[in-house]
Amino acid sequence: MTFRRILVPVDFSASSDHALDEAVRLAKQLDARLWILHVVEIPLPGWPVYGREFSPEALIEKGREGAAQQLEVLASRVSPLEVEPLVRVGTPFVEIIAAAREIGADLIVMGTHGRTGLAHALIGSVTEKVVRASPCPVLTIRHPSLAVPVP
Repeated sequence: MTFRRILVPVDFSASSDHALDEAVRLAKQLDARLWILHVVEIPLPGWPVYGREFSPEALIEKGREGAAQQLEVLASRVSPLEVEPLVRVGTPFVEIIAAAREIGADLIVMGTHGRTGLAHALIGSVTEKVVRASPCPVLTIRHPSLAVPVP
């Protein structure tokens, strides 16, 4: 299988930053193109932010603007690779799968936060949901600080 179109979902955490570094390394080796995606989640109506209430539309727009700026920084960091930043709004795993289909991704490279137990049960795993529903292979990258010691 040839990987020429790589989608890298990011949430601007250390885990997704590490996954992006690995995706860049892979893209250079394979002469592949990268899409860096951030999904702005839809906030609950009347959600208080810093002691004030904002409309969902205002929060989405602020999130979209901030994400676009951060993605431009990431894109400039990985040049001279061909990179396209994407910002979508919605449920992260749904939007990641939709973006992969739309761009014809050959591979998704994404970080994992390593949640277990109750946190995993309550929050779920975006990465796990993407792996289950992806139209293409998914390479999951665990940040070195999340390694679990094996007895």
